[in-house]
Amino acid sequence: MANHKCTCRKPLDFDIQMAFHPIVDIQKKEVFSYEALVRGMNGEGAGEILSRVNEENIYSFDQKCRTTAIQQIASLDKTAVVNINFLPGAIYDPETCLRRTLEVAEEYDFPRHRIVFEVTEHEKVENHELLRDIFKVYKSKGLRTAIDDFGEGFAGLNLLADFQPDFLKVDMKLVIGISDNPVKQAILSGIIKTAESLNIDLIAEGIETYDDYLFLEQSGIRYMQGFFFAKPEINHLPDIDWSVLENNH
Repeated sequence: MANHKCTCRKPLDFDIQMAFHPIVDIQKKEVFSYEALVRGMNGEGAGEILSRVNEENIYSFDQKCRTTAIQQIASLDKTAVVNINFLPGAIYDPETCLRRTLEVAEEYDFPRHRIVFEVTEHEKVENHELLRDIFKVYKSKGLRTAIDDFGEGFAGLNLLADFQPDFLKVDMKLVIGISDNPVKQAILSGIIKTAESLNIDLIAEGIETYDDYLFLEQSGIRYMQGFFFAKPEINHLPDIDWSVLENNH
């Protein structure tokens, strides 16, 4: 098991909260999960908050995001599934860094199998061995995993070769406008075949129009996320207007 010294434990000098963005199951017409998106206490966006994260406080920030997401989703709906983004650079030892997450889940009576940890292709991953170890530990503890922004670059493919997560989230840059883009359609077809052969569920993110939704639905994508369905909300879980799925104008 990889083991790395951590020099990133400086306490946060700011507080955070979470906005929740639904991931929908279009076959069942119900919410499958909610992605927890970091926000400032005055509603500041993720970019502004992340700009305050550095090598000294990254561990504290990562831990705070995990525990805040679990605390808030448990207060809203203990039967929900929550997707939590994590920062590989904040983890020096998978077992140790996961301990507080599991303690908070138990404290708030939130089942660990309802937690999905996402790592993004955007995140610079310098130690693939460590990331592989992280995913293996999470799976052994009954947590589920996802590679976010899949299809944006080669990082996701390299990671997929080392570890097969429960979910692949198709990058929104590939999804937006896919209904009339043959190149994007061809790339998605390859991702679908890869996921099917590895028994991995796909989540398409960034759906903003009915046409893109319809193409993805006809392509067999079951799980989707995007402003077409709802926008992220703070302090409550967004409602879904399922009538948008019948809109054929």
